Amino acid sequence: MDSSAIAQFSQKIWNDSIVPALTDYIRIPAKSPMFDPDWEENGHIERAVDLVEQWCRENGPAEMKIEVVRLPGRTPVILMEIEGDGEGTVLLYGHLDKQPEMSGWRDGFGPWDPILEEGRLYGRGGADDGYSAFAAVTALRALREHGGRHARAVVLIEASEESGSPDLPAYLDHLDDRIGAVDLVVCLDSGCGDYERLWGTTSLRGMAAGTLRVGVLRDGVHSGDAGGVVPSSFRILRHLLSRVECSETGRVTVMACHSEIPEQRREQADAAAVVLGETVHARFPWSANTVPHTDDVAQLILARTWAPALEITGMDGIPAIENAGNVLRPITEAKLSFRLPPTADPIAATAAITEVLTADPPQGASVEFDPESPAGGWNAPPLATWLGDAVEKASQEAWGKPAAWMGEGGTIPFMAMLGQKFPEAQFLITGVLGPEANAHGPNEFLHVPFATRLTGAVARVLHEHASR
Repeated sequence: MDSSAIAQFSQKIWNDSIVPALTDYIRIPAKSPMFDPDWEENGHIERAVDLVEQWCRENGPAEMKIEVVRLPGRTPVILMEIEGDGEGTVLLYGHLDKQPEMSGWRDGFGPWDPILEEGRLYGRGGADDGYSAFAAVTALRALREHGGRHARAVVLIEASEESGSPDLPAYLDHLDDRIGAVDLVVCLDSGCGDYERLWGTTSLRGMAAGTLRVGVLRDGVHSGDAGGVVPSSFRILRHLLSRVECSETGRVTVMACHSEIPEQRREQADAAAVVLGETVHARFPWSANTVPHTDDVAQLILARTWAPALEITGMDGIPAIENAGNVLRPITEAKLSFRLPPTADPIAATAAITEVLTADPPQGASVEFDPESPAGGWNAPPLATWLGDAVEKASQEAWGKPAAWMGEGGTIPFMAMLGQKFPEAQFLITGVLGPEANAHGPNEFLHVPFATRLTGAVARVLHEHASR
């Protein structure tokens, strides 16, 4: 394998072809079905699928088979297959659906307005996770043209990940024979602690979510008339939230949302803390004098990867300030999102959250909690020696620095599914979501130089897998 030639090839493909294709991809508002219930009629996901499929046909290895697979009523998947030299099968995974717009973009920037500035390609979905299909196909082609090897490879690109991958289990069953027995999974939908080395993700959190609704009246009434007699729906909702989260510390108090942290993960957090230092918290766009709950970097890493956390991601029943009349509102609704430790049972956690929130409603108010489908977390199996060595070699080749390993706070439902389906497989979970990349938020960007090197690093790992 000619590592130098592969690096040069990756650079050329990224500059000449991938960046222009991703620029077109970012312009497509291919929001996930959860955020665009009329996705099929609107056709944006279909446009994104067509763009990715066409690029892969034109730029992938000539021997690669490509098919858009469709099941009735479900978002499509792109399946690519190519025979290889070594034993086993590697599955490379990514997705092309996107999060919604989010407010707060810089002046002149927007979710569907791609801008390349100082090596950063801004716009929704480029980093999460539109680049993945382009990088995977380029890595395979680079190996075939520059002396490398790879085992049989299957590339699977789905279109419902940002909704929790509800369509994926049906496709895994439908494509079971074509995917085969996988012994290595490469997922390009994760993060990196910095842009100076190859990062491997050791764990992912799960999720329990739902909408909490508190009703006190059938209709809103004058607050001067009802205030002091009718309870505030917001106050009751606030009281209910205190049942599941300590308002002073942010600690989730529902014990089903917690799990024990393995000693190896604590050791890896300590090592990552040495590499990252204060960037673990300094990378966020803090407002005023806001600070994290501790200055212990290793504890912060564990807090975002192995501790449960609650965020209120949306609210209804509350008018915008300019429309806020003196009315005692009839209802308050809040969307609750609980991040769960990798090994916590999301079904049990959801049931426990529901019970705590709805039991004995204050002042007899109408209280409902409508849970969404829970998502399991993922904890990596023991790392095989060959994979650890391959990741280290790939990092040294691409960046001249040692690799690092760390858990991530996000959720990739596909990993939990694959962990159950292929219990003997090894996993390289990595990605481009590094400092300030801000996936799901405003000013999301793809760090193009890092993605370019990551493509070559993936090629090295695939070569080592085939050469064991």
